[in-house]
Amino acid sequence: MPSNARMTEPRTVKAIAFDRHGGPDVLAPAAVEVPAPGPGQIRIAVRTAGVNPLDHKIRRDEVREHFVVALPHVPGIEAAGVVTATGPGVTDLAAGDEVFGRTVTGSYAEEALAEARHVARRPATLGWAEAAAVPTAAETAHRCLRELGMREGETLLLHAAAGGVGVLAVQFAVARGIRVIGTASEANHGLLRELGAEPVAYGEGLAARVRALAPEGVHAALDGAQRGGSLALSVELTGGTERVLAIAEYGDAVRHGVRFSGGSDLDLMPPALAEALALHRAGTLRLPVHRLHPLADAALAHEESERGHARGKRVLVIH
Repeated sequence: MPSNARMTEPRTVKAIAFDRHGGPDVLAPAAVEVPAPGPGQIRIAVRTAGVNPLDHKIRRDEVREHFVVALPHVPGIEAAGVVTATGPGVTDLAAGDEVFGRTVTGSYAEEALAEARHVARRPATLGWAEAAAVPTAAETAHRCLRELGMREGETLLLHAAAGGVGVLAVQFAVARGIRVIGTASEANHGLLRELGAEPVAYGEGLAARVRALAPEGVHAALDGAQRGGSLALSVELTGGTERVLAIAEYGDAVRHGVRFSGGSDLDLMPPALAEALALHRAGTLRLPVHRLHPLADAALAHEESERGHARGKRVLVIH
């Protein structure tokens, strides 16, 4: 057993939490206890934490069908940081190791717990902010491409291609030999071209612009935005609902008869992190970080996240 395992008592750390559901104003500084890591777990001194749409949806209690949290609640499901303690059964990580991945306890805190199998070692060449932006987006992109059954040589219509999930979905797909047509604002078209996608602008005439690029149609569509009739358009362009997948709004997906992929498949976290690290080793991984916020500005980060239309992700800097 590692010398720092099981003997560590719960400690109080600074965090951001909410004790009631509502707008960004319910987020407030808090002191929370982070317990000793249990079997298979590690405790991390959080350096950076990713801000995801799921965080503000949980805060507003909009995803009760998937996530019910006890109050007070510390938001955040991904982080990058330094291992401070290991639980029983953890043999491949030790105090001092730098890691990034999915957390068990809220990552908007100075310390958080994680399952050791849901983190990966952080290469020194991968920045702290970028590392915190990887886990949720990588798992979502990996899972959605799998659920859509994407194959080499097929064409994917990807809505919100410049968002936090979109930029990794583009890169994962292109690396697999999949053609990507990505919707985004004009300001983000250069980025999408650099990533290997073919960008198209949102708005009136979108269907015609997609058809001009792919007269034969598209094989599948992944919608991370669900706005402006994008789901109906995706059904039209793919020729049915079978290979259209939504990840933003459950109710909207139901109304259009398409599948909704919510939550996470944590069994896919290891291969998703490995896929991102393979691109990093190849020197092709791009992880745009829209803005860095200090932990105290978590409410501002939520406000900006809810407005959408950002390139990449927002990241909280904690240590």
